[in-house]
Amino acid sequence: MPNDLSFIQLVINASPLVQLVMASLLLASVISWTMIFDRARVLKKARKAADAFEQRFWSGGDLGELYHAVERESEDKSGMASIFHAGFREFTRLKKNTDIEPMAVVEGARRSMYVALSREMNGLETNLSFLATVGSTSPYVGLFGTVWGIMNSFRALGNVKQATLSLVAPGIAEALIATAMGLFAAIPAVVAYNRYSNDAERLNSRYEDFLDEFTSILQRQAHV
Repeated sequence: MPNDLSFIQLVINASPLVQLVMASLLLASVISWTMIFDRARVLKKARKAADAFEQRFWSGGDLGELYHAVERESEDKSGMASIFHAGFREFTRLKKNTDIEPMAVVEGARRSMYVALSREMNGLETNLSFLATVGSTSPYVGLFGTVWGIMNSFRALGNVKQATLSLVAPGIAEALIATAMGLFAAIPAVVAYNRYSNDAERLNSRYEDFLDEFTSILQRQAHV
């Protein structure tokens, strides 16, 4: 077995199965970092949009004007704007029917807002399950590569009369790289998952608070 203990040579000289493990962990790490940066951008944008819309909503303007403004600004509505648009649209549509009780009108608008809320949360939580999977499984995948590599190193000792550290050191070193790569893939994924899950939950709480407050406003308007 070669005695060159450089990182590149250890990877090149690793067994095919260990190389496959390393490649899969490297791919998982690259995908994870791509998703980490994407979720950071999406959640930051969602927080800013929520702040901006709340400021507009509570500025005291006419809700009908705000509804038309939101409708004109973007076809791809998101966040609180999407929840508000869905609720007010359904409220306006149902209120035109004089046969429907006021509370039924409000309940219909509330259901529409919850559908929009669910859609928004699905968008915010996209790819978080992948980060959780990488974070929980990568160490074990790396450990599998390590065990396999060390097992091959000790099997090779059966073909020599005198075992020395120089014979097993390269094999053990290349095997431990798999564990290191597993941790390298898992740690950022776990940290990002915990951080972004918490951020998404906070946004969900803000959306639900807004939904309840807007429902109260619609209840007052339904009896006008």
